[in-house]
Amino acid sequence: MIWQLDLALLVLAVISAIGAISIRDLLGSVILMGAFSMFMCLIWLEMGAVDVAFTEASVGAGITTVLFVIAVFQTERRSGD
Repeated sequence: MIWQLDLALLVLAVISAIGAISIRDLLGSVILMGAFSMFMCLIWLEMGAVDVAFTEASVGAGITTVLFVIAVFQTERRSGD
């Protein structure tokens, strides 16, 4: 394992996770959550857990992100401003 790559992926995952919980835009938060899942997929792949990485990529970064984007587009704002 290359520790510099692991550290870079970990830093990017933490930054995207913090960004996802601190941003006020729902669509931006969903995109950052998808990025977090993709960075976690790459971390699992770097660790040698290919089956876990494949599951994280397909379920976490793929299906969940698409379902959250659909849910965001189905919501309406309560206030008119």
